[in-house]
Formats: sequence, C-alpha cells, structure tokens
Amino acid sequence: MLYIGIDLGTSSVKLILMDETGKIQNVVSEEYPISFPKSGWSEQNPKDWYDKTILGIKQLVDGFDKTQVAGISFGGQMHGLVTLDKNDNVIRPAILWNDGRSTKETDYLNTVIGKSNLSKYTANIAFTGFTAPKILWMKENEPENFNKISKIMLPKDYLAYRLSGTFSTDFSDASGMLLLDVEHKCWSKEMLEICGIREEQLPTLFESFQVVGTLKEEVANEIGLSKQVKVIAGAGDNAAAAVGTGTVSEGSCNISIGTSGTIFISGENFRVDPNNALHSFDHSDGKYHLLACMLSAASCNKWWMEDILKTADFSKEQANITKLGENDVYFLPYLMGERSPHNDPMARATFIGMSMDTTREEMTQAVLEGVVFALRDSLEVARSLGLKINKTKICGGGAKSNLWKKMVANIMDVEVEVVESEEGPALGGAILATVGCGVYKGVEEAVNTIVKVRETVYPERELVEKYNNRYQKFKELYPALKPVFQKLQVE
Repeated sequence: MLYIGIDLGTSSVKLILMDETGKIQNVVSEEYPISFPKSGWSEQNPKDWYDKTILGIKQLVDGFDKTQVAGISFGGQMHGLVTLDKNDNVIRPAILWNDGRSTKETDYLNTVIGKSNLSKYTANIAFTGFTAPKILWMKENEPENFNKISKIMLPKDYLAYRLSGTFSTDFSDASGMLLLDVEHKCWSKEMLEICGIREEQLPTLFESFQVVGTLKEEVANEIGLSKQVKVIAGAGDNAAAAVGTGTVSEGSCNISIGTSGTIFISGENFRVDPNNALHSFDHSDGKYHLLACMLSAASCNKWWMEDILKTADFSKEQANITKLGENDVYFLPYLMGERSPHNDPMARATFIGMSMDTTREEMTQAVLEGVVFALRDSLEVARSLGLKINKTKICGGGAKSNLWKKMVANIMDVEVEVVESEEGPALGGAILATVGCGVYKGVEEAVNTIVKVRETVYPERELVEKYNNRYQKFKELYPALKPVFQKLQVE
C-alpha cells in the first residue's frame, strides 16, 4: 500500500508518496505566495494551501496505482490563525507563525495575566508567534471579523477539514496555540475565557497518528482516489520532523538547522522548564517533548553569504576554514531578535572580537559557530533539568554542511547522526499515516523500521575542550549587550 505525507510549509507544500517499508516513490512540491501587508505582518490565503495541495496530490499519484493509496497525513507550519465563519468561508487571511503584530497582546498575557499563570494553564508563556495573542489582536482590532468566528484552526488542520470534513487538530500542533493544557491534553478553560472564545469554536483533539475521517466523496473524485482513503490527524512541523528522524524515545534529540533552528527533545513524561526558556509540548508519538527555537539559524549563513559577501558558493567559503576552536571572532545570531532561551525581540546580531588581521574565513566561521553556540544555550537549559543528551539526529539545510555538523558535534559534545531520508515533516506525516492505517502498532515501531542512520559524526576530545572554553566566553556576550540592544531600539 501507499501513503501520502504532506508538509505544509511557509513558502510551499511538499508531498511524498511512500510505501509501507519507508521507500519513497515520488516527491512533489508546489509554491504559493506569502504577503506582508504591513511591517512585521505575515499572512497567507488558506485557499492557496488547499489548491496547491490538490494539484500536488494529482501530480504525486500520477502513474501509480491509485487504489493502493491507503492514508494521508500531515506535518504543518505551526501557530497560524485560520478562522472560518458559520458557512465555512475563510474570514480573513491566515496570520502566520512569523507575524509580529501581537506584541501588545503578548505583553498583556505575560505581564497582566502573568507568566506563572500562563505556565500553570498551558505549560508555556506567551510569544508573538503563538496563536492566542493573534486571537486577542483580532478581537481588539477586527471586532467584526472576530464576531463572525465559527471555527478556529491551524494551517494543516484546514487541509484536513477540506479533505475529510472533520474539524480536528492534534495535541502536538495545539500545544503551540497557548490554548491547550499540555499536561492534561485538553483545552484550557482559563485561556478560552481570557481570549473570549468558546470550546465549540475549537477543533476536536486527536493523537497525531489517529484517523480523523476519510476523503470526502467530491474530493476523492477530483483527485482520483478512493473515498475510503483515511485522513490521519498529523502533527506540527517540528513534531512531524522528529518522527521523520526517529526522535521518539526518552531523551532522544533532534537538532534542525533550517531558516530557524530548533532543538527537539523527546520524553516519556511531562516536564516544564521553570524559567520557560524551552517550550513544553505534546509529542506526535502520544507522549511529550521540550522544544527550543531560535529565530535565525541557516538564515544567518544565507544573509552573510548572499547579502554581505555576495556569493552563492557556500561550500567554497567554508573550504578554507580549518582552525576550529581557535577563532577569536564571535557572532551573535540574533538577526530577528531571539526566542529560545532569551525571549528578547530587541536582541540583535553582532560580530565581536575583530582586529586588523581578521580574515573573511574567520568571520564566516564565526557565523557558523555562533548559530551552534546559541543552540547550545538552549541545550544547557535542557541539561540543567537533568536530561542527558549525548546523541542527536540532525536535519535541515545546515545538515548538508560537513563543517557545520562537525561544529555541532564538538560545540555540544554529542554524537551527530544523519538519517538516510531528508524529507523532514513530509516523511513524518507519511509515517504517521502508516500507523493510523494499522501497518505498525505505534510510532516508535514505525520509525525503528523505516528511519535509518547513514552517517555519524563523533566529537573529538581536544576540540570539545577548545570549544567549551570558547563557549564560556560566548555565553557572557548576550547578558552584557542586552541593555545596549534595548537602548538601540528606544533610539
């Protein structure tokens, strides 16, 4: 049988067709626009997601035996606010995860409602990216639209609703809304009251691997599949990517160096970082995870290469970097402010430690190292909670750089495992579909069968020691510069 995994990203939808052994039969990608109607705003039309997904499915299964397609599931961009009226019409463009308009509402939640109360209600504090502040913004600034709301959903759940007719979400994605009681896996009545919404406006909650329905007859006819094809709830993109890298057992870790950077740590039990520097979310395997998210990771290197050095030859710029652990130049990677662990939108990127003999290679090295040092900041928070992280999977664009992988291994003192397939959330979605269709008894059994490691990068003791000494200096830079960043923003 065949299974479809759909990764609903910010710039495109990626679809894979996979058999039950994990062999990928076909891959299709379709792009759609993103709009920035005002400074700091970021929106998309949900209809574009659906139209491109339908087009993608048709292309994906073309030439294959369509009767063999058994299930469809998702990984999707998190936090976006999608609202429908009583007639299921989209009320306004979706407000995306990287939209910053809700600073006022976020401050209200963290200061007036209070971080301790938010953590008690949801296991997390407010960030502008989360969904609840967006709802408050809509309530304050677009009351007519707010009053029309019949359904509130997340981006991938809009696809599931259009495909199956079931108003659903999963626990991993819902964890990032600041509306879910993560520990007890139910909607928080306190947060619903704070946001002025009713539980019937929110979707039914499912585990990521549970079946929410089957294809609607008209959809099945349009894409040429059976109306018996199962639609499985799916997961937020980070949790889906974790499934795609096999990050599902206690203490297992996945580091993603993509546009943003994340550290995903799977756990059997519910945990909360007392300082809320890490997000505490439900996992797509039915358990829990901690998540750290830095806003600028591989995007720092892209900015440095393309905008500053004016080159697209990334590998050439890294070729002459050989003196690892000995660079006197440091780079703080806060091009868009920072989320984990500092939660400081005023933080900014900076180079420090340059002299007259500083070279181009040293500055390039500093950018790469700075991203990993900043990720280590969050890893140290996890280790302070008693988690022993000695090994990690790696994914994202940064995983293609041998130099970057070596830096991760030695700056963090972990074994770095690279998996065979780099299809990320789409692969995770397809694996969740196999579980939902009963091919495997659970997510862990599925990933143990499907996900294979093709390469391991080991830390080198001498280099670990050198980098540890440098990290001790790096971690002093942000606290020292924080008041400067605040003054810069005031001016």
